[in-house]
Amino acid sequence: MKRFFIVLVMLVALAGVAGAYGYQQYQSFLSKPVHLVGENNTFNIESGSNIRKVARQLAAQNVLPATNIPYVKPEWLFIAHARVTEQASKIKAGEYALEQGMGADDLLKRFTSGKTIQYQIGFIEGRSYKDIIHSVKSHPHLVQTLTEADYEQLMEKLGAPEGTHPEGWFFPDTYNFPKGTTDLDMLQRSYDTMVKTLAAMWDKYEGGSPYLKTSYDALILASIVEKETGVPDERPLIAQVFLSRLEKGMLLQTDPTVIYGMGERYDGNIRKKDLRTDTPYNTYTRKGLPPTPIATVGKAALDAVFNPQETTALYFVATGLGDGRHFFSDNYKQHRKAVIKYQLNGKKSRYQGDK
Repeated sequence: MKRFFIVLVMLVALAGVAGAYGYQQYQSFLSKPVHLVGENNTFNIESGSNIRKVARQLAAQNVLPATNIPYVKPEWLFIAHARVTEQASKIKAGEYALEQGMGADDLLKRFTSGKTIQYQIGFIEGRSYKDIIHSVKSHPHLVQTLTEADYEQLMEKLGAPEGTHPEGWFFPDTYNFPKGTTDLDMLQRSYDTMVKTLAAMWDKYEGGSPYLKTSYDALILASIVEKETGVPDERPLIAQVFLSRLEKGMLLQTDPTVIYGMGERYDGNIRKKDLRTDTPYNTYTRKGLPPTPIATVGKAALDAVFNPQETTALYFVATGLGDGRHFFSDNYKQHRKAVIKYQLNGKKSRYQGDK
C-alpha cells in the first residue's frame, strides 16, 4: 500500500510537471509573433468558416508560430486558445490585414472584430452616369457580375420604377467596401442613398415654386446647378436665378444642358449653331426643365434648390478670374455689359448675343 501511494504521488508529480511544461509552452506560443513573408500580409476568411478551418488555413499559409511540444501542431494550440477565451464561435468572414508583431491572440481579436480591409470608390459630383459606370467597371476590387445586357436594364434591377432614366440617380460620395462586394452591390448602395436623401429633403420642402412639382423636378434642377458652379455660396443664388426664370416664362439658357444634349458631338467647344440646334436638352430652344438630370447631384446642390437664396438677378456670367465665380445681373442690359467685360475683354464688337 505504501509503495502504491509513492507511485501515485510520483505520477501526480509527473502530471503536474507535464502540465506546467505544457502551460509554459502554450504561453510561449502566444508570445511569439506570426510569420509574415513577402506579400503575405492579408488573410481571407470565407463565409461559413469555423475555427478549425481558419486554423488549418493559417497553418497552411505558415502564419502561426511553431511550437516546442513534440507532436503538437500550432493550429491545435490556436484552436485551444480560441475556445479557452470563448472566441471560437465569434469569427467573422472577410479579408483582414496582418501586421508584423501580431501574435495568435491578436489574430483572434482581429478575426472577431469584423474590422476587415476596406477598399474605396469615389463617385464625384457633376460627373455623368457613364462616368459612374466606368468607375465601377474599372475598379480592381469590385467583383464584376453585370453584363452589357444587365446594364441596359440596370434601373429595373435596382428596383427603380419602370422607365427610370439612370442619370442623376447615383449619390456622389466616397464609399468604403470589403472584399467580395459586387458591381451591383455598389450601384445599389449609391442608388438607395440618393433615393433616401432626395425623399427626406422633399418631405421637408415646404414648396415655394410651382415649377418644382415633384422631387424629380428638384433633382433635374439640382443637376444643372451642380454643373454651373462649384462655388458653395453661389449654388443657392444660381438656383434662385433659374427658378425666377421659370416663373417668368423665360428660357433657362444654360450651356451644360446643351452640352449634355450634344452627346458625343461635343468636342470641348460650344458654338452658336449648337445653341440653335434643337434637342430635348437644349434650354435655348425649349422652355422649362430638361427631361432628365444632366449629371450626378451632390447634397449641397439639392439643398440649394430646396433653399434658394433670395435675389433679383436673372442672369449670371463666369468672371474668368480663376476662382470659378460668376457676376450676377438683374436685367439683360447689365448682363450684356458683364459678358463684354468678363468674357470678351471689353470688346463690344465681339458680342453676338443680340444676333
